Amino acid sequence: MNAKHLLHDLFSRAKGEPFRVVYWDGSSGCYGDEGEPVFTVKLLKPVDIGAFIENIALAFGEAYMNGDIEVEGDLADLVALALRNIALESSWRSMGMFRFVRRVTGGKRRSLKQQQKDVAAHYDLGNAFFRLWLDETMTYSCAFFRTPDDTIEEAQRNKLDYSLKKLRLRPGERLLDIGSGWGALILRAAEQYGVYAMGITLSQEQYNASLDAIKARGLEDRVQVRLQHYQQLADEGVIFDKIISIGMIEHVGKPHLKEFVRCVRKLLAPQGVALLHHITLRTPTPEYAQHTVSWEQKYIFPGGYIPTLPEMLGHLSEQGFIILDVENLRPHYRLTLDRWSERFEQNVAKVREMYGERFVRMWRLYLRGASAAFRVGTHGVHQTLVSKEVVDSLPLTRADICP
Repeated sequence: MNAKHLLHDLFSRAKGEPFRVVYWDGSSGCYGDEGEPVFTVKLLKPVDIGAFIENIALAFGEAYMNGDIEVEGDLADLVALALRNIALESSWRSMGMFRFVRRVTGGKRRSLKQQQKDVAAHYDLGNAFFRLWLDETMTYSCAFFRTPDDTIEEAQRNKLDYSLKKLRLRPGERLLDIGSGWGALILRAAEQYGVYAMGITLSQEQYNASLDAIKARGLEDRVQVRLQHYQQLADEGVIFDKIISIGMIEHVGKPHLKEFVRCVRKLLAPQGVALLHHITLRTPTPEYAQHTVSWEQKYIFPGGYIPTLPEMLGHLSEQGFIILDVENLRPHYRLTLDRWSERFEQNVAKVREMYGERFVRMWRLYLRGASAAFRVGTHGVHQTLVSKEVVDSLPLTRADICP
C-alpha cells in the first residue's frame, strides 16, 4: 500500500469535525463527520510515510515548518481533532499515529550546564521577540481571566495578584520566586504587598531585563534577582517565609523533580507556605511514547517534562509537605494562548524579519497546538499550595483571595 493509500486509511478512521485533505497529486478527500470542512490540510509534497508512522508529531511539525504542508483554517482545530482521536485505533496508535503536542522526554538527568543551555534555547531568543506578543509586564505563563473579555494585560495582573494572595503575604516577609522570568511578580510583590522579594532565573536575557526594571522602579533595597539555579541557592542555607514558582517546574525534568521539591523544602521557613504553579498531563505518558523524540521537545522546550498532578503530589508528600489547596486553571491557559496567538499574528511580519519564515511557522504551530491541548483537556495547569508544618494561621476559606 502506498503512502497516499495509507494516509487515506488513517484519515478515514478520524471521528469529529469534518476536514478536507488535498494530496500532492491534486486529488482530495473529505473526512470526519459530515458537513462543511472546518479546516483543510494541503500536502504539497509526497509524504515520507515511514517518518509519519515513527512519530507523526515530529514529521508533521517539520513538514509544516518547511512549507511542505499548508493548513487552511486554525491549526488548533487540527491538533484538537488529532488529540481526540488518539485512542480510536490501537493498531495505528502503536505505530505512533496521532501523537501530537506531547512533551514526553526529560527522562535523563541533565547537568547544571545543560539545564542552563536548555533554558537559554527558549528564553534567550531575545527580549525584543517576547515583547512583540506578551503583555506589558512580560508575564509568560497562564493568565487569570475574570471574564473571557478581559484583555491579556488585565488577566496577567489578575494572575499575579491571585497567586500572591494565595500565599497570604505579610509586610516584611521574605519571598522567593523560583523561575522569576522578567520580574513582574517580584516587582508586584514588593510594591503591593510590602515584602522583600528575590527572584532566580537561568536566563541571561530575563536576568538583564529584571535588573533594569528593578532599577527603574527604585526597588534595589527590596527586590533582588539572581542568575542562579535553585539547588545552588538551597546550598547557601538561606530560608524564605514564602516561596512561589510559576511555569518553571516544566523545565526541571523527570529525574530532577524529587530534587526540586527537596530544595523547596530546604529553602522554606518552618511555618512558611509555597505555591507551585505548573502544567500537568491528565494521564501518564504511554509507554510506547516514552522514547520518542517529540516535535516540541526538539524545537521549543529542550529538556522539558510535564508531570501528572498525582506525580507532583507524590513527590510533595514524600518530602513531608502538607497539601493545603489544589486548583486547576486549565480554561484560563487556553484563553491565554489564544490571546498570545492573536498578538503573535499581529506582529508576524516583524517576527519573520527577525528570524525567518520557518521560525514563524514553528511558533505558530507551538502556540496553536498548545491551545488545542488545553481545549481538549490532555493538559491542565495546577496551582498547589503546600506547607512544611501544620499552619493554623490561614483563613478557613478562599473568600479573601477570590477576585
